[in-house]
Amino acid sequence: MNIYEFLPIKLLIRGAYWLVTTLSDLIDPLAGAQSAAVAIIILTIGVRLILIPVGRSQVKATLARQRIAPKLAELQRKYKNPEVLQRKTMELYASEKASPFAGCLPVLAQMPVLMAVYGLFILPEVDGHPNELLTKSFLGIPLDAGLAGQVGGGTVTITHVVVGLVIMALIGAVTQTSRKLLTPPAPEPAAATASKPANLPEGMPDLSGMTKMMSFVPFITVFIAAIVPLAAALYLATTTTWTLVERLVLGKIYGTLPARERA
Repeated sequence: MNIYEFLPIKLLIRGAYWLVTTLSDLIDPLAGAQSAAVAIIILTIGVRLILIPVGRSQVKATLARQRIAPKLAELQRKYKNPEVLQRKTMELYASEKASPFAGCLPVLAQMPVLMAVYGLFILPEVDGHPNELLTKSFLGIPLDAGLAGQVGGGTVTITHVVVGLVIMALIGAVTQTSRKLLTPPAPEPAAATASKPANLPEGMPDLSGMTKMMSFVPFITVFIAAIVPLAAALYLATTTTWTLVERLVLGKIYGTLPARERA
């Protein structure tokens, strides 16, 4: 089944197509051949402006997690049965009016937009008409062309390689900056054994290795940018940069930044 034939997705694509083409036409006198690419960037910024309340909820969720962290640690020390611990943990979140999944909201909210941008540059037709966006380009590179696909097909140009690598480097740099500035520093253990870190509650597995591994998950976006059409890569670069700036600003306002960044 073609997911883009599913009615809600079809309507989403139709609305996104109208919006991008309209924006492109409006800014064409200023941006010329780059108008469609600029329209994608403007669309991304517009979406992120709308999602600012979602970003605020993510920051508030961070505050809630910081507030109940000592209580969670106490539950882990008190209850050894996994089922009981899970029930008590959910009861704690409910009593504190917090959610362990609130931090996922910004990512989930953006998924339809990314799907729409991706669809706009792979579908030959939109609403039964030829997809005019497939004729658009950025710096002479077709917006429907993915870097990896062009390299694999032997049709890549030097310009596309340079632009693709710049976008990937930008996403990587922003992701690393976010990881450095927004991740609280790990506390230095006072004492530890070779088999188990200090301060880890009895019976709790050592998840430090998994935590470190998960911290690198955002870098997957760098590789996604090389696979998707150039238009979607521009979207990813814009939204990743916006996320960093938004988290820094909201972190300053709500005091959720690590102590080294609050000064």
